[in-house]
Amino acid sequence: MRVLYFSRDYTPHDHRFLAALAGSDHTIYYLRLEKRGHPVEECPLPQNIEAVSWSGGHRPASLPDMPGLFIALKEVLRRVKPDLIHAGPLQSCAWLAAVTGFHPLVSMSWGYDLMRDAERNACWGWITRFTLRRSTVLVGDCEAVRNQAIHFGMERDRIVIFPWGVDLTKFSPGGPGQKNSKHFTLLSVRSWEPVYGVDVIARAFVRAAQQYPDLYLIMLGAGSQAELIYNIFSEGGVLERVVFPGQVSQTTLVDYYQKADLYLSASHTDGSSVSLLEAMACGCPAVVSDIPGNREWVQSGGNGWLFKDGDPDAMAQAILYAVEHREILSEIGLTARRIAEQRADWQKNFPGLLQAYALAINS
Repeated sequence: MRVLYFSRDYTPHDHRFLAALAGSDHTIYYLRLEKRGHPVEECPLPQNIEAVSWSGGHRPASLPDMPGLFIALKEVLRRVKPDLIHAGPLQSCAWLAAVTGFHPLVSMSWGYDLMRDAERNACWGWITRFTLRRSTVLVGDCEAVRNQAIHFGMERDRIVIFPWGVDLTKFSPGGPGQKNSKHFTLLSVRSWEPVYGVDVIARAFVRAAQQYPDLYLIMLGAGSQAELIYNIFSEGGVLERVVFPGQVSQTTLVDYYQKADLYLSASHTDGSSVSLLEAMACGCPAVVSDIPGNREWVQSGGNGWLFKDGDPDAMAQAILYAVEHREILSEIGLTARRIAEQRADWQKNFPGLLQAYALAINS
């Protein structure tokens, strides 16, 4: 079967899907909508994946570009002659594919498109409904996505849900002595953008660090809120206790998970967060916002703690509780790893996508 994989950009998630699809029996063509700046060098396309040349994919795309991209996409379809289109996010790639009228269309939600973007305004809601009505199958990564898709008019029996999962051989607990026994280390890996609540993490750390002198924070990543984040740490008097490694490779990322005592995420919107699953696979307990996507993975006191979304005081209290009960963190980390092994194994979960393809073709 000839599959056109149409994605907004070329992220590590796209690379992982394409690498898995390259080992399938299908012929895979990759179409990129836009190219945004990535501080870390991109992985090359996997072997057996053919990149499609077209007018898009060279710079960020904007609304005025859409008519021209629609015409260009119709030309791509004439050249490639796919048997199936796999496209996402919903309001960009999947929408363009839906407008062409092509079937079968497997639309893939990236979480934020349904959990956040669909609720922006009436126009975004209409685009979401339009795309779902014209999608043969929807693929998502959590029950929260399924429920939101149904809310926007998608039929339940045309939704395939599977957690994207992680490579459990790569993301695994570290050996003895991996952690710094003198410090209690917190880890944040999300981009410094409003949707990920990194300002909540910064304010929570200031409150917790003022009560516990050996508390340190590693803030990976970067983003538009950099000035705000630095100001929060500086005004709170804790800047010297925060490390800023910037963007790191996937290989280096494993080391940070293994060295951390606690993984933090204050995201306001998430599906099955891959970074949360990576932390769990590494046996790192989590303190995360109490939102639907996170509730599917974290049980307070079991494999981490939930705190009220957007509340830095509640987050600080959860951090301090973990510090004061550090003797239980090892067992909590083991529980997190077991859950990852049971539900977040990429090798076991990926066939869900092939099942979605089969459902779309048979429909």
